[in-house]
Amino acid sequence: MNLQQKTLRRDIQCAGIGLHCGARVEMRLRPAPPDTGIVFRRLDQNGVEIPARQENLSRSNLATTLTVDGVSISTVEHLLAAAGGLGVDNLIVEVDGPEVPAMDGSAAPFIYLMHEAGLKHQQAARQFIKILEPIRVDTDDKFVAVYPADHFKISYTISFEHPLIGEQRQTFVLNARSFTEHIAPARTFGFLKEVEALRQNGLALGGSMDNAVVIGDNSILNNKLRFQDEFVRHKILDAIGDLVLLGAPLLGHVVAYRAGHTMHTSLVEAILAAPEAWCPLVEEEVIYDVAASSPELAAASV
Repeated sequence: MNLQQKTLRRDIQCAGIGLHCGARVEMRLRPAPPDTGIVFRRLDQNGVEIPARQENLSRSNLATTLTVDGVSISTVEHLLAAAGGLGVDNLIVEVDGPEVPAMDGSAAPFIYLMHEAGLKHQQAARQFIKILEPIRVDTDDKFVAVYPADHFKISYTISFEHPLIGEQRQTFVLNARSFTEHIAPARTFGFLKEVEALRQNGLALGGSMDNAVVIGDNSILNNKLRFQDEFVRHKILDAIGDLVLLGAPLLGHVVAYRAGHTMHTSLVEAILAAPEAWCPLVEEEVIYDVAASSPELAAASV
């Protein structure tokens, strides 16, 4: 387990299409001092800074959007997941548009960029949020919860009435290796029959066969799946990104059933609203790391 804060060694940049806005966006990732957190900076809006914190959440239906003083940045979850998966605590993300580039619809390109920039430990201890009591959020027949654990573990189940998905479930104990190899490559997905309705509502304008898994009535319309259960793995990816809004890495077991961005961020809100159910831990107090002591659990699945 990484017990020191971490940032990038140098700047690195990329460009791509925003999944929902459809516009070309340039993005630069930059190192940041200890205790900065992850901060988005809208270069096209006079450099307005938008910290990746729950209090700045403004929308979380099809993507996670953050807003400060009327200026927003959308679809932040895949980049945040990459940072969370690699343990990057401090990062400035400069963008010249309203949305993070979609790239290939997964977190893998962001993992690549961060490795190319290099990762650097900083002379500051990480502070963890350790769950002491269960916290649960329910909506109809869906739920997301977190239970006490000495490591970050996530169990997720999805269920779609579609022959190519059905019910999928997966569990991972998270570290940089398990995230990079087993979660980061999982791409966002959508149903062909829903695309026109989304576009009529100003969404998915940049969606294409290059940045999403497109599902027809009886087949995948573009590239073959990267994992047999790529759909549930992408939901796990989204959850990891949304949980970064806590502002500190989590020590707990997250369990989700048919959840999504709105429920992920509702869990973040519920955790922050229940300080009696968790405690902050700093470097010298973190003594147990199941992913390091039991490598076979690093990508355990059920």
